[in-house]
Amino acid sequence: MAVMHRIRIFHTFLALTVLAAYFSAETGRIHAWLGYGVAALILFRLVWALSGAPQLGLERFYPSFKDLRLKGIMTHPAISRILLAGIAISAIGATGTGMLMDNGRALQFSSLSSFSFSDDNESDSDENESGEKYEEAHELMANLAIALVVMHVLYLLSFKFPLARFMLFANKSGK
Repeated sequence: MAVMHRIRIFHTFLALTVLAAYFSAETGRIHAWLGYGVAALILFRLVWALSGAPQLGLERFYPSFKDLRLKGIMTHPAISRILLAGIAISAIGATGTGMLMDNGRALQFSSLSSFSFSDDNESDSDENESGEKYEEAHELMANLAIALVVMHVLYLLSFKFPLARFMLFANKSGK
């Protein structure tokens, strides 16, 4: 069960970092740093999946419709996996477009005076156009990720309550 405990801790860090990034959207560099934190956590999770532990495999994100029947459909693993895959794809999309928009500026520590809550860098019109497209895609993917997270939480609370309690460190056994 040590792996499951580590998964819960990772899940908590990822969830809190994603939420902090989402709700800090107007804070410039802070938002960008949190986005890079999300990227680092996603990269860590992908590398962690290579460890070989069955609980960590990426196949947990692939929905399987085997044995899907009308009776018990709401508790079938395919629903959880579809939600997880959607969250993963939209979070990776939001993170990727955010990194493309930032272009590494938030990681440059040239001077303390460059710390700001907004982006003051002006760029060419071509870069502005592509930046606007990235920004729209970034916002769409972030909003989709949050919507899917809300659906994921509601689904777990409605149909997989013991698992929800476990992931929220509220399980009765305390393990």
